[in-house]
Amino acid sequence: MKISIIGAGAFGTAMAAVAARAGNEVLLWAHDPAVAEAIRETGLNPNYLAGVKLAENVRATNDVAEAATFSDTLFMVVPSHHYREVLGNLATHLTNPVSVISGTKGIENETLERMSQISSHVLGERLHAFAVLSGPTFALECARADPSAAVIASKNLELAQQLQQAMSSSTFRLYHSSDVIGVELAGSLKNVVAIASGVLEGLGLGANTNAALITRGLHEITKLGIALGGRLETFAGLAGMGDLVLTCTGALSRNRTVGVLLGQGRKLEDILRDAKFVAEGIKTSKSAKQLADQHQIDMPITSEMYRVLYEDESVRGSIEKLMTRALKAEAA
Repeated sequence: MKISIIGAGAFGTAMAAVAARAGNEVLLWAHDPAVAEAIRETGLNPNYLAGVKLAENVRATNDVAEAATFSDTLFMVVPSHHYREVLGNLATHLTNPVSVISGTKGIENETLERMSQISSHVLGERLHAFAVLSGPTFALECARADPSAAVIASKNLELAQQLQQAMSSSTFRLYHSSDVIGVELAGSLKNVVAIASGVLEGLGLGANTNAALITRGLHEITKLGIALGGRLETFAGLAGMGDLVLTCTGALSRNRTVGVLLGQGRKLEDILRDAKFVAEGIKTSKSAKQLADQHQIDMPITSEMYRVLYEDESVRGSIEKLMTRALKAEAA
C-alpha cells in the first residue's frame, strides 16, 4: 500500500524503513526542507539514525500538499504539541477522507486530548478511520531490522488488520487491538515513569529501586487508563508493560536520558536547551497530573515527577516522599 509518513524524526524515519521493508511505497514528509533534500540525494537522514540507509521505495518531501495527496493513509509521527497544527495544514489539501495512524506518544496539554480526539476534531467527516501504533520500539533498533513487536489499535477492525498485514515483516510483527484509548494512554503515560527511572540511574541507585518504580508505575498508569476507558489487558501487554520496561531500562530512551541528567543535578531548562530531541514525558507529566486530579486517581510517581519538573522539587526529596507515604495494600 501507499503510506504518507508525516514527520522525519527518528521514529518517523524508522517507520519509513519498516514500511518500506514490508513492501509499501512510502512518502516521508520532513518539516525541514534540507532534511528532505538530503534523504532524496543520499537515502540518509542527516539528523537521525545516522548510517541507516533508506530503501528506494522511500521518497522524501517537504511539500505538505504532496504528502496530503500521496495516499489515503497518513501516518502521523510528530510531537504531540505540533500534532494539531500539522494535521490542520494537511487537512487543507485533502480531497477525500483519509485514515490516520498515530505514532505520537503524548497528551495535548491545553485540552488533555489524545491524538485520536484531535484527529476527529480537526478532520471531522474527512477522517475515515483512526489507528494508533505503539509498543517497545526504539527507532534505531526498528530501523536496523532488530526483531520487534508492537500493537496497532483501531475501532475499525478492517483498518487494523489491513495495517497489520501491510506493516508486518520477518523483523517487525504487529498485533491488532480495538483498545485505542488504552494503547494511546499506555504509550503516553509510560514516558513520565521513564523520566523517573532515569533519575534513579543518575543518582546511582540500584536495580531494587528501579524494579519497584517500574512495577508501581505500571500500577498507577493502569488505574488511570482503566478510569478513562482503557482495558486491563492492554496495560499488561506490549503497549503497556512492554513499552514501559523498554523505556525505563534502555539507554536509547530519550525520556530516561532526561531523567539521568536530572538525577545528576542538571536543571531542566539547561537540559532542554542542549537537547536535540523531544522527550514527550516532560509535557505529558503535566497532562497526566491534571487527568489524575480530575478523575481522583492517586498517581504518586506521576505527581512527584510533575513537582520535580515544574515546581523545582529536589529528586531526593521526591523519593523520600514516595517512600514515606502512608502504608497501604498493594492493590489499592
